Amino acid sequence: MSGLRVRFAPSPTGFFHVGSARTGLFNWLIARQQPDGVFILRIEDTDADRNREEWVGGILDALAWLGLNVDEGPFRQSDNVMAHAVSLEQLMAGGYLYYCDCTVEDVAARKGTDKTPGYDGFCRDRGLQRGPHTALRFRTIDEGQTIVHDAVRGAVEFANATIDDFVVARSSGIVLYHLANVSDDRKDRITHVIRGEDHLSNTPKQMMLWEALNDVSDTRLPVPIYAHLPLLVNEQRKKLSKRKDPVSTESFRDQGYLSATFVNYLALMGWSPHGDQEKVPRSTLIEEFRLENVSHSPAFFDVKKMTHMNGEYIRDLTPEEFVGACAPWVCPWTTQWRPTDREPLWSEEQFDPALFTLVAPLIQERVATLGEVPAMIGFFFLDAPDMDDAAFDKAIGGDPLGRTLLVDAIERFADLEWNAATLHQATIELGESMELPLRKAQAPIRCAVTGSLVGPPLFESLELLGRDRTLVLLRDALARPIT
Repeated sequence: MSGLRVRFAPSPTGFFHVGSARTGLFNWLIARQQPDGVFILRIEDTDADRNREEWVGGILDALAWLGLNVDEGPFRQSDNVMAHAVSLEQLMAGGYLYYCDCTVEDVAARKGTDKTPGYDGFCRDRGLQRGPHTALRFRTIDEGQTIVHDAVRGAVEFANATIDDFVVARSSGIVLYHLANVSDDRKDRITHVIRGEDHLSNTPKQMMLWEALNDVSDTRLPVPIYAHLPLLVNEQRKKLSKRKDPVSTESFRDQGYLSATFVNYLALMGWSPHGDQEKVPRSTLIEEFRLENVSHSPAFFDVKKMTHMNGEYIRDLTPEEFVGACAPWVCPWTTQWRPTDREPLWSEEQFDPALFTLVAPLIQERVATLGEVPAMIGFFFLDAPDMDDAAFDKAIGGDPLGRTLLVDAIERFADLEWNAATLHQATIELGESMELPLRKAQAPIRCAVTGSLVGPPLFESLELLGRDRTLVLLRDALARPIT
């Protein structure tokens, strides 16, 4: 289809939700499938009480990180208020709107025990004029049905009798969401509206507004093709909660998820490519993605699964790519972007880029996110390792054999050939002399040197660390007070 135009229209009212990221991605994929497809970014910033400029920056940064390049925009809905006012005047002149002075309490009192939602049409034929307390309502169709031909869900029918006369502008003249949204979509010549399923119930109202504007304006535009995406849910199969679930795209970036992983995983939230592959290149996503193949069912946003996938993506990097990818976490003073929620424990003066290049292959196979890297390498750059007290008590402080082994290791390591293979063999022999398997024999050495019982391969790390530094750390661990 030529002339395909989609828009992504987030509101800057908080962190960039993973559901919004998925919606933006699906719009972008559809646009990229057509040579003349256009991906438009519109910031819906008319809620002045909730909008913050920093959230606008967050949206732009997140889209850039995800590689979702924008063809037109970013536009701001607040810049379109004059066009909204024109649409309002046209609908009023065409007889589609009427003034209403009902309060919420008035409507509730008239309904009594009737729990039917929506407005009861009380002011439809009262002929009210504009006043300080009069809103403008759209006169909906009373009979028949409105059918939403949804690209994901097929034909969805809404009985018009259940669609109430909704408010399109406050008494102040401020145009509300439904009309502002339709007016903007018409201005931008949108052909496809791809959004979350929570907007499906809004669609008949917006379709009525679209056709009404066709009737009262000089420009007739086809109603867009709608597609409503399934919700993202948590382990309890409940809608992701901003307060309870990890939903911030910025947070996942801070933690060290690769953008390739994040895009790949979001694409699988409600859709899957041909075959059973899960790691899907972006080019394949663009080639194979189809709205009609998106599932109706809620999609489980499984952080554990995404983390596992991220580890696989990390292991696919070349050593040089991995070193570069780690920079915001290990040497953020060299990068344009850095995580917002953490800093390395070492200073720029303490960090040795050449040493990190040698260390990086030891940890690339062992991390699932880039944010895990600093804890793995701190002992190379800090004056003293960031000691895990529980690990120290288990392997050294509360284990007489552990302390004895450190004493013997200091003596043995003092004059042997300094390479990983020799250190490995020497530790095996130390363990055998105390009837300890290698796993237990190396534990106090690892804890003394790294501050932890987990980390990169021990003997390769000792080789890089050097004899003198290793012996200092072993002696320091023996001198550490026992609690």
